[in-house]
Amino acid sequence: MFTVYVYVLDTLADWELGHVTSELYSGRFFKKDAQRVLLKTASLTKEPIHTMGGLAIMPDCLVEDIVVSETSVLLLPGADTWNDPKHGAILEKAREFLALGATVCAICGATAALAGFGLLDGRLHTSNGAGFLEMVSPCYKGQSFYIDQPAVADHNLITAGSTGALLWAKQIIGRLGVFEANTLEAWYDYFRTGKPEHFFALMQTLPSGNGSKL
Repeated sequence: MFTVYVYVLDTLADWELGHVTSELYSGRFFKKDAQRVLLKTASLTKEPIHTMGGLAIMPDCLVEDIVVSETSVLLLPGADTWNDPKHGAILEKAREFLALGATVCAICGATAALAGFGLLDGRLHTSNGAGFLEMVSPCYKGQSFYIDQPAVADHNLITAGSTGALLWAKQIIGRLGVFEANTLEAWYDYFRTGKPEHFFALMQTLPSGNGSKL
């Protein structure tokens, strides 16, 4: 079983997590016999956080409760509050994850936090456009590893810019292997284009009795 820890912090960018968390939690397009996924929100305290969209989230656990293992995944969403030093605790966890080979997934402002912590200096990655990380993270030295794409997967590190949430979700789902390959491609093509032929292709990839999930 995979345990996916979603770090939640005030001003969390709601839309950046929507595709990946909904698919991993619901399992609606999982392949037969896929590993189960346990989704947990983690934060520095058990007090509710408030997203950029004004939603309140009550964390399931504390950062110190996060279990770092090869079947653990850490999701770091964008937010306007990443420059607060208190988030160093989760960045230390991210360092542990990467060192062990566990998966770290960061998007938008979270990539800047990783950059400021030196975790992007030797790994392929992306963010909110060329020059962004230098602007917000003066200690960043990973320019030669930057790829100007919406989302970039480099083994157990998956990063994205603020407009790359869908491709980021695809890469995370692919990393976990919980969709059949043709299901994942059809899912991505449908949500990327909105074309009905991809919807029907998606339905045809699903196990019998699993075709009315949208």
